Amino acid sequence: MKVGILAGGVGSRLSEETVLKPKPMVEVGGQPILFHIMRHYAHFGFDEFAIALGYKGEIIKKYFADYCALSGSVSVDLGAGTVEPHGQSKLAWKVDLIDTGAQTNTGGRIKRLAPYLGDETFMLTWGDGVSDINLHKLLEFHRSHGKLATVTAVRPVARFGHMDIDGGVVRRFTEKPQTAEGWINGAFFVLEPAVFDYIESDDIAWDYGPMPKLAADGELMAYQYEGFWQCMDTIRDKKLLDRLWDSGDAPWKVW
Repeated sequence: MKVGILAGGVGSRLSEETVLKPKPMVEVGGQPILFHIMRHYAHFGFDEFAIALGYKGEIIKKYFADYCALSGSVSVDLGAGTVEPHGQSKLAWKVDLIDTGAQTNTGGRIKRLAPYLGDETFMLTWGDGVSDINLHKLLEFHRSHGKLATVTAVRPVARFGHMDIDGGVVRRFTEKPQTAEGWINGAFFVLEPAVFDYIESDDIAWDYGPMPKLAADGELMAYQYEGFWQCMDTIRDKKLLDRLWDSGDAPWKVW
């Protein structure tokens, strides 16, 4: 089963980092967050990827093109102009890096991946969010209902403390209660190829066109996940992920 990853956005809310690189290449623990996401999928046996590129996509191409040569020891013959790596990468991944246009919206990027995802069930996620979700259980849920699309619904950690107030008196203050937030789209989709028919053009946003139509047709199911999930939308989010990684207890490191 193939995995599509959207990695073409500008990442304007993380401009401290993304002025030089696409958001999926912003590092956590010395590796791009995109690499963390792919390690997660590969841990569950999903190691064929189609990555939708856009903004500064050449940086992602270069990363994967150079990965084998730069990930270990090498011998360089300056006279012959050759580089010989010692020991090959242990990652037996197949990665298609697809230019989907600098201005293409999320729905359009997904549709442009269609030739590379095949005519079978596929997985899809964004290139800026990590989780400890069991992907086998997600796939099992998808197959159990027979609909075209499954979205992982998550409860984000609240950004501010929650107060219960009675007559002006704060009766309870709870710091960042996850359950105080509603369910949101956490990506980690499982989809059938027929979803491509819901995407009309490049300028269609996946969240505002195809998903509402799938829901209206009764073809969208939610896998409600209460475990760890965190996007990297701002510099605050990046620092949180860095702290978790540096602590040696990053929940998403299931590999």
